[in-house]
Amino acid sequence: MRALLASAAILAAIALAGCNPGDIPTNGRAMAPLSETTLALISEKNMDKQSPILVRVFKEESELEVWKQTRDGQYALLKTYPICKWSGDLGPKKKEGDRQAPEGFYAITPGLMNPNSNYYLAFNTGFPNAYDRSHGYTGSELMVHGDCSSRGCYAMTDEQIQEIYALARESFFGGQKAFQFDAFPFRMTALNMAKHRNNPNFAFWKMLKEGYDNFDATKQPPQVAVCEQHYLFDQVEKDGQPLEPRNVRGACPAHHLDPTIASAVLDHHRDEQVKMANYIAEGVQVAAAHVGDGGMNPVFVDKLVSQPEYDSRGQIVQVAAAPGALPHVPNPPGTTIPRAQIQPDQAQPAQARPEQSEQPTALASVRTPEPAPKQIAARPARITPVALRGTNTELAAKPRRVTTADPKEVAKALAPSRVRSAEAQPAKKPDSDIRTAFSGTTIAGAQPAMPVGSFDSRWSGLR
Repeated sequence: MRALLASAAILAAIALAGCNPGDIPTNGRAMAPLSETTLALISEKNMDKQSPILVRVFKEESELEVWKQTRDGQYALLKTYPICKWSGDLGPKKKEGDRQAPEGFYAITPGLMNPNSNYYLAFNTGFPNAYDRSHGYTGSELMVHGDCSSRGCYAMTDEQIQEIYALARESFFGGQKAFQFDAFPFRMTALNMAKHRNNPNFAFWKMLKEGYDNFDATKQPPQVAVCEQHYLFDQVEKDGQPLEPRNVRGACPAHHLDPTIASAVLDHHRDEQVKMANYIAEGVQVAAAHVGDGGMNPVFVDKLVSQPEYDSRGQIVQVAAAPGALPHVPNPPGTTIPRAQIQPDQAQPAQARPEQSEQPTALASVRTPEPAPKQIAARPARITPVALRGTNTELAAKPRRVTTADPKEVAKALAPSRVRSAEAQPAKKPDSDIRTAFSGTTIAGAQPAMPVGSFDSRWSGLR
């Protein structure tokens, strides 16, 4: 019996020792197919479903790009996704806990893909890479994932990361051993470099720009090497083999720029240097210092605008909606970034509050059900300055029903001579005890709608 148990223990140890990320079974999310729209776009751009990809992110613009190899052998932009949240500041990550999202050039292998992420789906950026380690930078578990929450990561929405994950998966199925993940502080144009010339990270960014420019000139992922604690791009040794120094802190071996691309790359570098020098000579304004923790694409910022409102107890609270899902735009996730547009106000009585959007609110990564139809109630003119928001989640208290079918009756109700105070109606208790991080009271949208004419008697003391 002891011998059998010992043998079983040895076999179990061997099985565990042989386990690696590639052996973890995939789940339904990780195997979700690409949409017909995306497949049609791939075909339209002369690409194959399983051709190699390259991913780039830009902090300042809060955008993620997926590039894909065409049938001609060059890479072309497939899609641009708005980043829901990144944390930290512009500049590289240096130590564990600094909340910095990494910057640099990373290689994503199948073992870095995480189908069982707590944030829907994810892939590890590979930080720290050889360059980071040569400088003693520390950090771990820095991901590109869903759920729109970041502590040193690049957070997308769940629907976005599902598609990005599927594009990476298909490229691996097609034979790509690793795809390049390039993280930049901003789009590294000559103008942007001139604007950030006074930043303490400028020398580091000039080094990153060499790889950025090589890709722009060739539309091929640059060959990345590290020696003497520096990035080197598209360098080859005497025998023409890609530069792969063994000691990233040691001296670089003899090397030179790959002659097959040297002409195009050097011409592009000179053009960029001349442009940047001209911008600086013209006195282009220096970019303001980054303020706050990280950033978010404008399509999500618009959803986080908070405003003071009254809760069910009559207290003023700050209310904001968490995004977590891509705003409703044509053909989501979209090949371009949808920009916020100011729509002209529709003609309506000054006393009437505009109706809230009928689209469901998405909290974190869970979409709430469609709201019940709302009753449009007439509002006295005196309520307008502090109009209370309605609700569009199933957790909210239901508003009191007011019939306004006859327009003539509505007009009469809005007439000044008909405005009068009414006794306060008891507020209906919300159906849930969920609270916000702002106030410890009810969640956004959970405030009960006030009956017509009750403002004076209920809130006159707060005017």
